[in-house]
Amino acid sequence: MSVIPDKGTAAQVPAAENTLRILSYLAGRPAPVAASAIARELELPRSTVYHLLTTLAAYGFVLHLREERRWGLGTSAFELAGGYARQQPLARRGRPLVAALSDRLGESAHLAVMSGGDVLYIVEERAPRRPALVTDVGVRLPAHLTASGRAMLAALPREQVRALYPDASVFPDRTGLGPRTPRELRELLREVRARGYATENSEIAEGLRSVGVAVRDHTGWPMAAVAVTWAREDLEEEALAEAVRECAEILESRLKR
Repeated sequence: MSVIPDKGTAAQVPAAENTLRILSYLAGRPAPVAASAIARELELPRSTVYHLLTTLAAYGFVLHLREERRWGLGTSAFELAGGYARQQPLARRGRPLVAALSDRLGESAHLAVMSGGDVLYIVEERAPRRPALVTDVGVRLPAHLTASGRAMLAALPREQVRALYPDASVFPDRTGLGPRTPRELRELLREVRARGYATENSEIAEGLRSVGVAVRDHTGWPMAAVAVTWAREDLEEEALAEAVRECAEILESRLKR
């Protein structure tokens, strides 16, 4: 639940207080909202709201969806969320669960958060005698190419995904595979939503596959994603995905306590 101070709270710096109230309000919405709704809900003058939103947009903390005339959180807000997650309960509570998942499956497992258009790995558990991986704590990879990233992107509002991937210029590739246009990404994410988990096959490193499941907060926003990477062809994708889903659900429940 977002924390919005009472109207009567004394503020030494009103502009700073109102800026934080707007960010808190947007963080608690499941999708971008109109500036008029922000002004009404927070009981602020529309001119004040537009001025603060414009300033926040210039620094990347909010984004303006011009066609829908709505505002949502921007990539700089993701950076702040990722910084908190790395230092606070997400990594601390996720580490033993990811380690147990790796031990159970005998494969490498990870926990990652969104950071702009990338995923940032905050927990990495390497299984013994398994192929070397490019993932590690602190490593960033393009979100649209990873199972972790796809799981989180599929859980984001569609407007947010469009803002992160407006055109073909923002689709780097590593092995020549993966979506290269917004349309291809939309279709891929539809498949992720229908299946209930994300997959990746040789798009980060040839011969390696991954499955990932998003970890959501109480509003449904993807805080992180759990994933497993493997190379053996005899493993069943659905069985691995079910184990990853169980891990993600346990982490969700522990974070909500």
